[in-house]
Amino acid sequence: MAYELRSARYLAADILERAVQPGDSVIDATMGNGHDTLFLCGLVGEGGRVYAFDVQQQAVESTKKRLEESGVLSRAALFCLGHEHMAEKVAEPVSAVVFNLGWLPGGDHSVTTHWETTQKAVESALSLLKPMGVLVICAYPGHAEGDRERSALTDFLSALPPQRFNVLHQKFLNAGPGAPECFTVQKQRIVG
Repeated sequence: MAYELRSARYLAADILERAVQPGDSVIDATMGNGHDTLFLCGLVGEGGRVYAFDVQQQAVESTKKRLEESGVLSRAALFCLGHEHMAEKVAEPVSAVVFNLGWLPGGDHSVTTHWETTQKAVESALSLLKPMGVLVICAYPGHAEGDRERSALTDFLSALPPQRFNVLHQKFLNAGPGAPECFTVQKQRIVG
């Protein structure tokens, strides 16, 4: 099958497939309807662990059902809790953290991620990453909070020290305003 350049979400999935190994621990910082949580459960395998967070009970219930139907619920810990609290629930180093900013697909669009809590969550994610681990963030501009969050995220990630992190920003230049963008941060290998 030929490689197809499709969207920020597909870029994120490609990066995660390369970074996550069976037995790893990972975080889905914005569980939503559980698609990424399920994907990550497949990548970590029976010996791995997925920690997933969302502030909406609807997201937790939808994700739980999806994982049960796929027979992988035992690989996940689901929290009805904002992603800014991830460091309170995850004590071990992780290989990957994934965020999909914005709102719950099919849910209440007035409930959206906000830079103030996302920044705290991103800082926690960076501290939890193992060396060579990746943080993958899909940002959705095109609405006021999404534009603000993407702009602040760009500034924040641009200021990370290159001696500690590699930062990549991917966006489709011809997709028009509001198209999702993918940010990837890889923690550098510890030297010496």
